[in-house]
Amino acid sequence: MIAEKTGRSAEILSGKKFAKAIKEEVAREVSKLKEDHGISPCLVVVRVGADSASEVYVKSKVKTAEELGIISEHRHLPEDISQEDLLSIVGELNARDEVDGILVQLPLPKGIDEKLVLEKIDPSKDVDGFHPINVGRLSQGQEALTPCTPAGILDMLKRKGIDILGQNAVVVGRSNIVGKPMAMLLLQEHATVTICHSRTKDLAAVCREADILVAAVGVSGIITADHIKEGATVIDVGMNRLEDVEEAKGFFGEDELEKRLSTIEKRGSTLVGDVNARAAKEKAGFFTPVPGGVGLLTVAMLMKNTIKAAKMRRLGNVSE
Repeated sequence: MIAEKTGRSAEILSGKKFAKAIKEEVAREVSKLKEDHGISPCLVVVRVGADSASEVYVKSKVKTAEELGIISEHRHLPEDISQEDLLSIVGELNARDEVDGILVQLPLPKGIDEKLVLEKIDPSKDVDGFHPINVGRLSQGQEALTPCTPAGILDMLKRKGIDILGQNAVVVGRSNIVGKPMAMLLLQEHATVTICHSRTKDLAAVCREADILVAAVGVSGIITADHIKEGATVIDVGMNRLEDVEEAKGFFGEDELEKRLSTIEKRGSTLVGDVNARAAKEKAGFFTPVPGGVGLLTVAMLMKNTIKAAKMRRLGNVSE
């Protein structure tokens, strides 16, 4: 499905709506695992230090798990924990058979090698999908635990019935968390995929070829009207703080501007994505807003990955 522009604003893809559907399915799967196999899926989230954003994210993950019937455990460790002790704790969680998913919340304090910690996690319990083994399986099209944000985006596109096969897809950003796995997932769905980055020549020209445009670079408003093909599906993964009132006036349409200016006045900033929202609403066929878009899918897909990990580990089959 490619949207035909008829002078109307882009259809907004509500992350809340799609996340709700995913979580409802997970809750049913949790009940089925318990009833049919006596399995109670378990997720352990490890947080180190006192990063305020990490605290919010972890609370959301633990709360969602509990709501869906997944056993959740929050291990909050001190800021000054040694790398050796953190690796030891991860090793203990690997050895606990009742633990299906392990998530180490990033960022970690200075002095701790994140790469080493993530590689310590048992790949079969790596519900973030960051372990090199899962990355390798994904690249080869094998069954794998996939990073939650790209997996959530693909899930949303499919639920909405947006065509992927044969479409031109452009991913702006090449991070291991979003950009690269997103490209791999789209490629597996037979899209023709281009990855753009800071060295890409004439970014706007490349993006204008996209039927599906995914922006994940962390630069507010880098994607403008000049980057968007009429009727394209525009997925905004960016999460940025916008403080400048004048910049905000060019970022939002009249329907949203007053609310955003009020937020800047009260809080000093408003949350925006990598895509100029005003431009996307005017030119795109479908558009994910910030906030209220892709971010809500990430936690839902974490829960789905936990169930998938439980099935793979304990049953050897994700379709059970």
